[in-house]
Amino acid sequence: MARLRSRLLPLIVGLSSVALLATACAPGPSESDAAPAPAHSVDPKDFAGKTLNYVYFTDGPDEKGTRDLIAKFEKKYKVTVNLEILAFGDLVKSVQARLTGGNAPDVVRLASLSEFRDDLLPLDDYAGAAFKDEFLPGPQAAATNAKGQLIAAPSDLTINAPFINVDLFKKAGVALPDEKKPWTWDEMLTAAKKVQAATGTPYAFAMDKSGHRLSTILSQYGTTMVGPKGNTLDTAKAEKALSPIVDLMKDDKMPRDFWLGSGSKYKGANEIFLTGDTPVYLSGNWQVGQFVQNAKFDWAAAPNPCAKECGGFPGGKFMAAFKESKNPALAAEFVKFMNSAESQTTFVTAAGALPTRVDLAKSGVKYGDAKTQAAMDVFNAELKRTPEADFSTNGDPAFSGSATELVNQISAVVAGQKDLSTAMKDLSTKIDQLVAETKQ
Repeated sequence: MARLRSRLLPLIVGLSSVALLATACAPGPSESDAAPAPAHSVDPKDFAGKTLNYVYFTDGPDEKGTRDLIAKFEKKYKVTVNLEILAFGDLVKSVQARLTGGNAPDVVRLASLSEFRDDLLPLDDYAGAAFKDEFLPGPQAAATNAKGQLIAAPSDLTINAPFINVDLFKKAGVALPDEKKPWTWDEMLTAAKKVQAATGTPYAFAMDKSGHRLSTILSQYGTTMVGPKGNTLDTAKAEKALSPIVDLMKDDKMPRDFWLGSGSKYKGANEIFLTGDTPVYLSGNWQVGQFVQNAKFDWAAAPNPCAKECGGFPGGKFMAAFKESKNPALAAEFVKFMNSAESQTTFVTAAGALPTRVDLAKSGVKYGDAKTQAAMDVFNAELKRTPEADFSTNGDPAFSGSATELVNQISAVVAGQKDLSTAMKDLSTKIDQLVAETKQ
């Protein structure tokens, strides 16, 4: 019933650098309380002639890297991989419908595990219990079930941080941020307003309309929305954290119409930055590729401003196999192959993402051109500053719904429908409801 309900109820959980859950009655290994078996011995000949279906969404640059890796897998194992690319907004509902209809894909790329935890294949039974330890603790925790089994491979990481228009800062004679001594929020916004005044840009600051980006600010002020024990929102800290954002839009120093123009849906402010309309833009590492290609000015990634905490807020993607896969051993082997050190290097350099593997985080990844490398080095440093609890928050089943509600509440404040204090209290009430729903 829990699995069926998760497919038929409106979606209350979704996106994140990351996510969690598990149960099912389908082909594949059982989840017993016994110690996980060591990795199965795999002979590529065992899979020859078989077909695997991989449901995928693409952020753009990652598609070619994925296709190149699939070609290597097909050649090594003498198999066929059917890559089906769906729009990100359609993926969850489409896969839920297939599971309900008994037509599960073998493997899926996900931004959140929340909707499917009951359906995912424990990888320990095929890749071995030690496979999970190949991944960093935060992403690993987000992909582990209540029994300590890895139910997906964290395939890449994202982290939020600001971009700055270096040319505008230099024109205004305003000092650039120091990577070793990040701005405070007051320092960042003061600098941004000085640049706006000196250069005549329409805005001082822009950010994506996103619960993830807002969660970055909450984290920096010492609070989150959800955690292992449920609602973790400190409404007083949240009000203090978000007051500057509300005030910026009230004063037209941050694009108010942009925020109000898309309902509760995510909307990126990258075009506002690319047109030179703002000197500071809060987004994340996935923007690096397009800025390298399209920006007509000098720009740089900058450290996040600090308040009580520093760092950003994590997101990421996962590769998971389904228990109902017709070829669970092949599906698990595909997930393992696609997330080896060699394969993940290929993928993250193509996608402009951060690695999830311990070895790659230690050795570093070379991204090619100097501009990309410099930006990704900043994001990697921000990952290390980010509180580890944020990974659990992003992976919580109630996070996605809470993030959407956070956007809705800020929109209501910006539209003049309520004050920020009331909005944060209403948000806390909604979080309680979402937490309760995920436990049903």
